[in-house]
Amino acid sequence: MNVKKTERIYTPITSFKHLVELCADRGDKPVFKYPVGKTYETLSYTDFAHEIYAIAAGLDKLGLAGKRIAVIGETSHQWVASYFATVTSGGVIVPMDKELAVEEIEGFLSGVDAEAIFYAGSFNEKIAHAIESHPSLRVFIPFAPAEGTENDKIVPLSKLIELGEEGLAAGYTLPDRNDKDLAVMLFTSGTTGTSKCVMLCEHNIVATANSACASVNFCAEDRTLSVLPLHHTYEMTIMVASIIYGVTIGINDSLRNLMRNIAEIKPTALILVPLFVNTIYKRIWDSARKKGKDKLLRRMIPVADTMKKMGIDVRRKLFKSVLDPFGGELRKIICGGAPMNPEMVKNFYSFGIQICEGYGITECSPLIAVSPYYAQKRGSVGPAVPCCEVRIADGSVGDKGFAEGEIQVKGENVMLGYYNNDEANAGAFTEDGWYRTGDVGYMDGDGYIYITGRLKSVIVLENGKNVFPEEIEEYLEGIEEIAECVVVGRKGTDGETVNLTAVVYPNKDLFPEGTSMEEIYNVIYDKIQALNKKVASFKKIKALELREVEFEKTTSRKIKRHLVK
Repeated sequence: MNVKKTERIYTPITSFKHLVELCADRGDKPVFKYPVGKTYETLSYTDFAHEIYAIAAGLDKLGLAGKRIAVIGETSHQWVASYFATVTSGGVIVPMDKELAVEEIEGFLSGVDAEAIFYAGSFNEKIAHAIESHPSLRVFIPFAPAEGTENDKIVPLSKLIELGEEGLAAGYTLPDRNDKDLAVMLFTSGTTGTSKCVMLCEHNIVATANSACASVNFCAEDRTLSVLPLHHTYEMTIMVASIIYGVTIGINDSLRNLMRNIAEIKPTALILVPLFVNTIYKRIWDSARKKGKDKLLRRMIPVADTMKKMGIDVRRKLFKSVLDPFGGELRKIICGGAPMNPEMVKNFYSFGIQICEGYGITECSPLIAVSPYYAQKRGSVGPAVPCCEVRIADGSVGDKGFAEGEIQVKGENVMLGYYNNDEANAGAFTEDGWYRTGDVGYMDGDGYIYITGRLKSVIVLENGKNVFPEEIEEYLEGIEEIAECVVVGRKGTDGETVNLTAVVYPNKDLFPEGTSMEEIYNVIYDKIQALNKKVASFKKIKALELREVEFEKTTSRKIKRHLVK
């Protein structure tokens, strides 16, 4: 992939306060474009900065500066402004997953002694019980309060901003704070009994966002669409990096409206997880197949590649019909969360869209590595980003000729620790202070990282061989009749043999209506058998199970592997 390295033009930030000051100087340029009913509105960088200042000053007026404050709801400029205002006023923000049961939300917030909560209008009814009886929450700040609701504990955002305007008029300014102090508390996936609370400082997020800016080819002229939930540090850190660059960020209000919002925003860049990219890729081929143009599309790919090597780039004209459904101007995708099929990444580039794989984990704020746009290696998530170091621990030489073992991280991005969890903290770090990711991989001679699996999901065969299911799943994703899959180890009838089993949710759109599950099974099974001939004997799939429904997923669209029985 021949992409020229270009100068990264941005101002590295030293704090969130510094970021807000940058926003205030950018005038009328839109920072957000978002749907309101059937139309779209924009918010300028300067107005966004003022919104943050006013909310921070309002929190100060209410005696909430420096307190732990939650935020929950759909992506909105109010959500982002509340996040920044809480931290810049000296407090700790607690972003919550809007998909959690209300009882879990209340339990989490009680556990961290949160004193206030910002929330979207969709939570007006859900939050009613907490208003009456929550042990720690004392102020409730709705973005869009329900009509007729009166309670001394409820301070609508508009009222908070009014109080803040008074404070600003009286001379309120954002305080300086120690950027190594606790600033963000994030819950890992799990119930209140199993979830851990990750503690990040402001410096963690700032260092990671600056590293993202140094590593990806964004520019101030870019447009993105915020698709992933903001309570995930992946989406929020990229949001910070985008604002550093001066990007205009489109807001996707729901997955149902995704294609409509893409058509309106016409993004030049997207930040996604692999499941979204896989879905887009399958949709491209399904559409071509329905039009009888899939074979033509396959023939056009090497033609475009050859012409590109000759210095003639006709990709965007040649594949206009592929690009138009995604706004017509999409040129790059940053993707993290799981290994991706290298052939798919290559074909996207042939279409005119470069995918840069990233790697990270919440405990590392979350970015650890990203594939350089100007020097990609197929199958790699790239080298460590500037704010950290990576090493492979306890590695034995694998079939690629490099030591393969646990990926460990040290640097400015690594969390302060888990809140009130000495046992988890003891297990999370090595004796010499490196964070243990729990991921397994290897690093080549150039420092490029390749992820092969998770320590927790490893399948140990009866002969002692370790198989990482993620690697096998990557192969299986190349079978177009497979929509989603998880590889598990099933004990054989002898109670000793472990059979690698593919649990598959089929892509039913590729089969004529009325096709039986038995027929679908046979088609997929035959393709798996063909695939088995290309992998090592101990990695062969021995059995296939079909599902009638999709796998259960997290809000970031990752399959909940532990629920696959």
